[in-house]
Amino acid sequence: MCYALAVWLGVALSGCAPGQGAGDEEKEPHYVLGQSRVNAMDYQDAVEEFEESLEANPRSAAAHYQLAMLFDQQVPDPAAAIYHYQAYLKLDPNAGNADVIRNRINACKQQLAADVMPLPSTPAGQQQLEKLADQNRQLQDQVNKLQAQLSQWAAYYESEKAAKARAVPAQNPAPAQPIPTQPVQTSSPQVPVENPSHTEKTAAATARTHTVAAGETAVGIARKSGIKLSELQAANPGVNLARIRVGQVLNLSTP
Repeated sequence: MCYALAVWLGVALSGCAPGQGAGDEEKEPHYVLGQSRVNAMDYQDAVEEFEESLEANPRSAAAHYQLAMLFDQQVPDPAAAIYHYQAYLKLDPNAGNADVIRNRINACKQQLAADVMPLPSTPAGQQQLEKLADQNRQLQDQVNKLQAQLSQWAAYYESEKAAKARAVPAQNPAPAQPIPTQPVQTSSPQVPVENPSHTEKTAAATARTHTVAAGETAVGIARKSGIKLSELQAANPGVNLARIRVGQVLNLSTP
């Protein structure tokens, strides 16, 4: 804890703070609320607020900086931290703390490699790590392309289905039945009995799950599924959302 706080303060105080010359970024309502969440040590909600700030202003270097530090130390996600650190440097290439940020990027890469496989801290190991990162990006691009193609085929299928439905001629309505002149004896109405097994199957069918893909984070999965991160955590008790792995199945709703 002390080490994390020391690194946090070191990054924050080294060189110029993010957002200098762009004070409007730090006045954005979600950004201000995110800072208050950090001060209250509510880091999960702070992540959500700073991500909302990025949606309002995608070029907010200050929001990228805050998210990078959160993912680096408080909500461990080395891949997300690297992304936001690099985005921060891209938006603010003359940042006074650029050297400190680059050191943190290298540290996050080493942590990411340690989570995948033990690699020696050598130039050869660094090259292998960069190669793995590049392969990961290529795989993610392929997944994105396949998902786009799947969406196109789904839209085509729905349009064909709708076209066939419009082409089917309307059936003639059934003729009205004559009213009987004599009362018809009927048996007592049967009260439908609910099938417990059917009810259980219906309830189970409503449960939603998500299989973690490469490059996904818990925050991104929650946003894409239309739920809060706290709801995702409640649906997966005992699961460390900061260390989800590829192929892991997460519940999206509480059973």
